[in-house]
Amino acid sequence: MSMNIGKMNRLGSIAVAAALSPLCAITAAAHRPTSAPADPAYQQSFDKWKSELVEGLKRQWLPLAGLFWLKPGENSFGSDSKNAIVFPKGPAQAGSFTLQDKTVTAKFAPETNAIIAGKAVTTAELHPDTSGKATEVEIGSLRLHVIVRGERVGIRLKDLESDAVRKYPGPRFFPLDSSYRVTATWLPSAGKRTVDVPNVLGDVTPTPVAGTAVFKINGQELRLTELGGDAGKLFFVFSDSTSKTNTYPGGRFLKADPPANGTVVLDFNRAYNPPCSVTPYATCPLAPKENRLAVAIEAGEEYDHKNSHH
Repeated sequence: MSMNIGKMNRLGSIAVAAALSPLCAITAAAHRPTSAPADPAYQQSFDKWKSELVEGLKRQWLPLAGLFWLKPGENSFGSDSKNAIVFPKGPAQAGSFTLQDKTVTAKFAPETNAIIAGKAVTTAELHPDTSGKATEVEIGSLRLHVIVRGERVGIRLKDLESDAVRKYPGPRFFPLDSSYRVTATWLPSAGKRTVDVPNVLGDVTPTPVAGTAVFKINGQELRLTELGGDAGKLFFVFSDSTSKTNTYPGGRFLKADPPANGTVVLDFNRAYNPPCSVTPYATCPLAPKENRLAVAIEAGEEYDHKNSHH
């Protein structure tokens, strides 16, 4: 009799599990927005946007070949390992960068054949990227300019013949899902608010914000604080629970058109990885605490945690 009871208990447990299984599946599904396929016109628009994203990476970020922080005084540079700054190619003793306060003056050896604005030069003051018009120096296939990040002043180097451009496999995205294209209420800040934005260097910069977008995904209210875009776009850096598994750990970027009639359209299908995901020579902002969402945004660009090194 005890064996029959045990058997009945096991059968009962199996029956209960079978009954609960669909319920568990329904519960799990309830945590995700209802998937909605994209129409052909939207697909075409997205493909054009993604193509422009890839071209931007190939032009600006994938060719980067170095980032060298300058020390006060003279910093010799060239391909010889004895230099303070060692370039991956080019003349062995190419010249020097002298840093005084935040001003950089370059001296180039004659055989370096340095060119600025189409003219050969042997010395020049290099205006940084923060000036709005950085001085670009050409040395063969190399291009360099000065960047300023907080108190740091450095030389960012690009190689137009970089293998990274040729080997880039292209970005990988979640399937398009129009349910992740949401209309948010826009709460302007009138320029009276700042948020602390960290970056990969460990710096934290108080950043004026234009406002906050308030929206819902699957009935849950969420907020994203804008961090100061350009070219007429709003700019957000956010992270979510997928950052631990299959999107970039430091957060993703998202741009949006300016507010219209008190609303902003956020299309998470166009969330993309920062340039730090493809090069160690970028200085990317990270998601501030205000933009760390406690939900999974399974849309936009993915990231290979196992095989990536940035």
